[in-house]
Amino acid sequence: MASTVEIVYPVCCGMDVHKNFLVACIAITNEHSKTEHHIRRFSTFTGDLRKLSAWLESYKCRDVCMESCGKYWIPVFNALENAGVNVCLTHPKYVKAIKGKKTDKKDAK
Repeated sequence: MASTVEIVYPVCCGMDVHKNFLVACIAITNEHSKTEHHIRRFSTFTGDLRKLSAWLESYKCRDVCMESCGKYWIPVFNALENAGVNVCLTHPKYVKAIKGKKTDKKDAK
């Protein structure tokens, strides 16, 4: 008997936030459970946070997950929330990348 996985968020985004930049990865899963990833880097300045919101909107991405490390997540969270994005703020313990060679792209994905 084959098991199926329910796709809860067919379009969503993971972010790895740093002091001066963030890496965002949009994951789009189709009806055949095939996922494509779109990765982009933005600065954490207001102008780029607006570009981030527009980029998310271009993919019709309304759900974002990011970890609550330090204080750098706060302006990103506020900008996205003001743009009407559902932001899931998580504890780093639960969203850390799998052990191995760590990269910002892997963390976002």
